[in-house]
Amino acid sequence: MTQPPHDEPTASGPEELREQVEHTRQELGETVEALAAKTDVKARAKEKAAEVRQQAAEVKEQAAAKAAQAGRVWQEKAPEPVRQTTAVTARWTRDNRTLLLAGGATLLLWLACRRKR
Repeated sequence: MTQPPHDEPTASGPEELREQVEHTRQELGETVEALAAKTDVKARAKEKAAEVRQQAAEVKEQAAAKAAQAGRVWQEKAPEPVRQTTAVTARWTRDNRTLLLAGGATLLLWLACRRKR
């Protein structure tokens, strides 16, 4: 006969033995499920990606709130001539975006060529 494990009490009858076997099966099933979940790399990667997306959305929301607050403070604190000049500059920048991008690209090319010499 085999010895029972030291940490498990022996069964006093067939019914108690069946209960112990069922309990052990249930624990083993839960352990196998937990191990299978840990080895499912694709599912874990999807879960982590969802967490990161959620965090990014929260950070974006917080940044938008801070930007709105900064805009309100700017409107309250900046002198009128500065606000007007800023508005005109922002409008000109939006209207001439292509020109500014081309100028920036030209400057970068010039700097890259100059650096190689």
